[in-house]
Amino acid sequence: MDILPAVGLFIGSLIANTLSSLAGGGAGLLQLPLLIFLGLPFSMALATHKVASVALGIGAAAKHLRAGNLAPLSAIYVILAGATGVIAGAHLILFVPGPFAEAALGGFIIFLGLYSRTQKSLGQEANPKNRHLTGLVIGCVGLSAIGLLNGSLTAGTGLFVTLFLIRWFGYDYKQAVAMTLVCVGLFWNGLGGLTLGLAGGDIHWPWLPVLLAGSALGGYLGAHLAHKGSNRLIKTVFEVVTFGVGIKLLLGVWL
Repeated sequence: MDILPAVGLFIGSLIANTLSSLAGGGAGLLQLPLLIFLGLPFSMALATHKVASVALGIGAAAKHLRAGNLAPLSAIYVILAGATGVIAGAHLILFVPGPFAEAALGGFIIFLGLYSRTQKSLGQEANPKNRHLTGLVIGCVGLSAIGLLNGSLTAGTGLFVTLFLIRWFGYDYKQAVAMTLVCVGLFWNGLGGLTLGLAGGDIHWPWLPVLLAGSALGGYLGAHLAHKGSNRLIKTVFEVVTFGVGIKLLLGVWL
């Protein structure tokens, strides 16, 4: 890669992953279109983005583990609950036309942002609930469904996980964002990228070092800002990113 595109790729990845780390999802809003703009076909760009996003989880995990924002058993539950859906979705995207699904996803993500905006107290304080067996089983079904979207679509599914953890399990925004970044960024995206690569979505290895550096640094920086900031700040960034991701997905279909 020439130096100018490499610098642009690093800066784009850094910005995308910092915002994603602070909001709890949405790195694909900038990173995936940037890869396509620089010449990668969609399937290769998606697989490369998924693998690079693993570094987002590593960078965020390093900060959140030090800050004590993660519950290991809960993280394992979220990882395993979505794993089957991620694998199925990564196979599905290679055979299913994307425009309709992306338009529906865009509309629903905008709805998430509007819902969060109208619920002023949402995620401001932890309120543990549905931690019993029935609640965990229903939660597993919900996370598996989101995992299917994560494996098959381009951006924004981390935002689903963040809001799901807040609404169903009663996490506050800081806890939910930390859980999403580690479970989705590190494990779900890594599993999805590996599955895409094995199923025929080639990974563009020469660009990965630059993407991994931007993702890891952005993940750490966003996690640092999330730890220092308030739940109100994180909620606001979440809403801004949901509107941005949703509008981007809709415009990508219509234009």
